[in-house]
Amino acid sequence: MRSSEIAAYQSIAAGEHPESSLATDRLAALGLVERRQHDGSWVAHDPRAAAQSLMGDALAQFRELVARMHEIPTLATLAVDYDPHRMYGGPASEFLPTRDSMNGRIGDVSAAAGTSVFTAQPGAPADRDPRVVALGTQRTIETLEAGADVRSLYTSAAVSHRQTAAYVGQIISAGAEVRTLAGRFPRMMIVDSRHLFVENHIITGADNDAGWHVTDRGCVAWAETVFGTLWDRASRWSGAGLDADTITSSRQRQILVELEAGYTKQQAARRLEISERTVTGELSALRKALGMRTLYQVMAWWATSLDRDWP
Repeated sequence: MRSSEIAAYQSIAAGEHPESSLATDRLAALGLVERRQHDGSWVAHDPRAAAQSLMGDALAQFRELVARMHEIPTLATLAVDYDPHRMYGGPASEFLPTRDSMNGRIGDVSAAAGTSVFTAQPGAPADRDPRVVALGTQRTIETLEAGADVRSLYTSAAVSHRQTAAYVGQIISAGAEVRTLAGRFPRMMIVDSRHLFVENHIITGADNDAGWHVTDRGCVAWAETVFGTLWDRASRWSGAGLDADTITSSRQRQILVELEAGYTKQQAARRLEISERTVTGELSALRKALGMRTLYQVMAWWATSLDRDWP
């Protein structure tokens, strides 16, 4: 009750007769006071009786609410009779607006994985915080120990990235399967055929690390089929010790050395006594083989590639 209502009741109980107001109307509705018809004065009633009456009304309403709630499961089962040929996948998706919210949700879902964890990582490899990498390694090993099938798909350039290669070597030793694929493919993570994590392609201006947690059964099943198609096209990870010599041709290495020294493609062509068209073609072929989109990504990969004991 409001303080004005309490004050009004105390006044009436003391024998006073205040003017009608919202407070007195509220007291009358609760059965705490009553207005005499013959003179318009107020009389107070025992608040214990009013409280008991309110309790009775509340219990009756509560019993009715519980009875209605018990009907909900029965009503839901009637859906198969209404439309037996339609299947609903459940809640569709949730937007996770930040890196922390994405990583937090992925961590929670992955920790509870029981059957499978499939990931596709198409981005050019980059050094990460060693503590984050160590945590990811431990989580993957724990998932494998729980009996889940772990499959990871990387771009071809990943085999020459020292940190990524070390991580992959550890999880392969623990029982994971890892493959590489040239060209572009979508980033995704699928857990237990029930959870799908994808990048944000809807909210403009959102954080670069924002994404979506999708739980619709139809969408998750479709994504798992896409992953399976990519997996079948991919090559088995050949080992963490692969270096740039394994991926590039002798001519491509010569071109990369010239570019690394600061020469343009035109200048590199003249210095190597080949056509500029040949330089462009070799770089394009290497970029596709690495699954990268730009020459800048190729040069970043080249700068961090392992064991370059030539040209």
